[in-house]
Amino acid sequence: MIPRSFRRAAVRSLLAGFAIGTVAVVAGSGFTAGAQAIAGFDSDAPVNYEADRIELQDKQKRVILSGNVAISQGDLRMRAARTTVAYIEAGGVKIQRIDATGGVTVARGNETASGDVAIYDFNRRLITMVGGVALRRGEDTLNGGRLVIDLASGVSSVDGRSSGSSSAVGQPVGSTGGGRVSGSFTVPKRN
Repeated sequence: MIPRSFRRAAVRSLLAGFAIGTVAVVAGSGFTAGAQAIAGFDSDAPVNYEADRIELQDKQKRVILSGNVAISQGDLRMRAARTTVAYIEAGGVKIQRIDATGGVTVARGNETASGDVAIYDFNRRLITMVGGVALRRGEDTLNGGRLVIDLASGVSSVDGRSSGSSSAVGQPVGSTGGGRVSGSFTVPKRN
């Protein structure tokens, strides 16, 4: 399990990363096609969940799901050790954000992204993952420090480092060694 101080530092780093940092747009043919498919995603679809334990914190307007958490929305699936679901009550419960920690994976079709921490911001239609991020589509791979999936535009972007550092270990969260993005693309076989 990830120590609480590490999770807080990772989330603070993630939020700071929206304001600073250079982002490289994923341009490989394998990932571009997948990003276009995300553009058709219905982010207004209901969100379903399963977990070993649920804790409702009504005054704070949040739900804590822990233990083998599985969340789905349409054909999008998220798995994690623990999630915090923030909501508002506006004619019913309306999810604002999901913060997931502990071996997080997000999958849709044949694309799977994994990382240490993920935040799904429903208002901005963004899923952001940090910490040892790996994006897989078929045999194609992409590794980096931070991945941002824009569900509205269908653009996915990766940078080599997640912004900030963890005070627990003193190294950049999700550092991939030198702050570079790496990966491989498959090549068509010749006849």
